[in-house]
Amino acid sequence: MLAAAKPASAPVDATGQRCGLIAIVGKPNVGKSTLLNALVGQKISITSRKAQTTRHRITGIRTTEQTQFVFVDTPGFQTKHSTALNKSLNKTVMGAIGDVDLILFVVEAGNFTLADAKVLSLFKPGIPTLLIANKLDMVHRRAEIAPWLKSMQERHPFAEFVPMSAKNKGDIERLFGICAKYLPEQPWWYAEDELTDRSEKFLASETVREKLFRFTGDELPYTSTVVIDKFEEEKGKTKSRMIRIAATIVVERDGHKAMVIGEKGERLKRIGTEARQELEKLMDAKVFIEIWVKVRSGWADDEARVRSFGYE
Repeated sequence: MLAAAKPASAPVDATGQRCGLIAIVGKPNVGKSTLLNALVGQKISITSRKAQTTRHRITGIRTTEQTQFVFVDTPGFQTKHSTALNKSLNKTVMGAIGDVDLILFVVEAGNFTLADAKVLSLFKPGIPTLLIANKLDMVHRRAEIAPWLKSMQERHPFAEFVPMSAKNKGDIERLFGICAKYLPEQPWWYAEDELTDRSEKFLASETVREKLFRFTGDELPYTSTVVIDKFEEEKGKTKSRMIRIAATIVVERDGHKAMVIGEKGERLKRIGTEARQELEKLMDAKVFIEIWVKVRSGWADDEARVRSFGYE
């Protein structure tokens, strides 16, 4: 289910195959991860209402008929704070858009802010870019979209406009058809059934982080993170395999630690239960998970610690 590194040898018969890299780029909270999950057909990138939920370059793979789409979900480009963490996230975005066949620039339909403009200014000429006008279902007066699209064309020579909703299956299918023609004819990079190049250990840390944000809402600063201390697999009794995970939630203050643990440990217990249930589905395994909470003040401003926690 999860992919290894790029295979060295191409499939035997690669006649007519297309394959290429597609970057999904935009400001925080425009629905990039929801779009990636819909395109892949399974949840591989975490989502929450909190801005800056995605922190890593996450690759999602979808193979349909003769075409293999390799989507790269990126963190939202951050313009507000210049911490070491945000510099690392922005570097990830810059790296992703420099070497792709196609860019999907995701904005909210009918909206264009200064933060959107900052992202748009990063694009290099020569890489075709589709304007993904997402969350079309939230626009009440569709007639207003036409003048907005015209104004967008004046901002950048977009190859095509795609007004859509990432939650609409028909829109997702249509997007595949549009993207395919921009990808070069070449052999696939991954096996037909692979969905992501990320490891199960990485998905475990991301799933715990998603539940953490979901159950703490805006109370907890986004600088909280999750580190996996142990990830061990053994043969299972009821399922073919059993995975034991030990994770640490890292926060910046004692008050945040109390908030994560909750009254009588209830909130931490809920985070653990929901993460376990989701990982069991995702990995098709029996999962045991233990979670601790530790305080590391100022970690998001410390470059060495940002790297040690797995950020590029």
